[in-house]
Amino acid sequence: MKLNSNTTAFLFPGQGSQTVGMGKELAEQFPAAKQVFDEADAILGFSISTLMWNGPEADLNDTVNTQPALFIHSIAAFQTFTRLHPGLKPAALAGHSLGELSALCAADAFSFAGGLRLVRKRGELMKRAGELAPGGMVAILGLDIPTLDKVCAEASASEELVQVANDNCPGQVVISGAKAAVERAMAGAKAAGAKRALPLAVSIAAHSPLMASIQEEWNQAVDAVAMNDLNIPVVGNVHAALMKTAEEARADLKAQMQSRVKWTDSVRLMSGMGINAFVEVGTGTVLGGLVKRIAADAANYPLGNPQDFAALE
Repeated sequence: MKLNSNTTAFLFPGQGSQTVGMGKELAEQFPAAKQVFDEADAILGFSISTLMWNGPEADLNDTVNTQPALFIHSIAAFQTFTRLHPGLKPAALAGHSLGELSALCAADAFSFAGGLRLVRKRGELMKRAGELAPGGMVAILGLDIPTLDKVCAEASASEELVQVANDNCPGQVVISGAKAAVERAMAGAKAAGAKRALPLAVSIAAHSPLMASIQEEWNQAVDAVAMNDLNIPVVGNVHAALMKTAEEARADLKAQMQSRVKWTDSVRLMSGMGINAFVEVGTGTVLGGLVKRIAADAANYPLGNPQDFAALE
């Protein structure tokens, strides 16, 4: 086993990592993973596993399905790992945006069933917020956070706000908000020296004030879930600090809806704890790519299909 409990963190991906076929090989090879997919189909009342494995891609990319799909694959991979390696308990967990819910489930903050229902609700609410107040998100390459904060402030108007949504890694930041404000911020970012400004294929302005319309309903959904203190510390998105209690987890999940994801600071915190191996649990390798830009000397391992499990031995 290449991993050491004291120096390993598990990371859980967010939207954008989904792909048709996700988790299929894992479920075919490992009964523990198949059990998670079967349970998910029963909880949701339809075969989301079929959608994940066979598409159509357009339906998988609908946020009401994307969010549960990523959560399910991550937990299936995590459960499989814990069955195979019960003695290895990571020093910390972290998840990017939606991935924070996967991390909290892995830390036993809530049950898989409770977590899946909450994730599905999150997708439904965010989709509705996007319909009520359509917005946009743009990846800005080559500008630092203070400069982008200034650009966003200058591009915002009283009814048209834009802000930094994801501090992904040095040189890659996502802004989010009202379409007109986002367009002004794109122009401002280019004028300030940004290398590129890439609009994302979303109509939802996640992690921005455009989520305010569903905030109260989201708070109620978070409060309704039975929650425990965490058995593994989770680095929260909002403060980039370790969370250990149910109260801290609830507060972070609520605030996260309109707050920036402090991913750069989260990875730096874990590196400062002596963590030098990051395992991306579930779909894709997006987070591993960001880690390389933040903690260049750290090792990165994907953990989403059978080959990944074999490579860790």
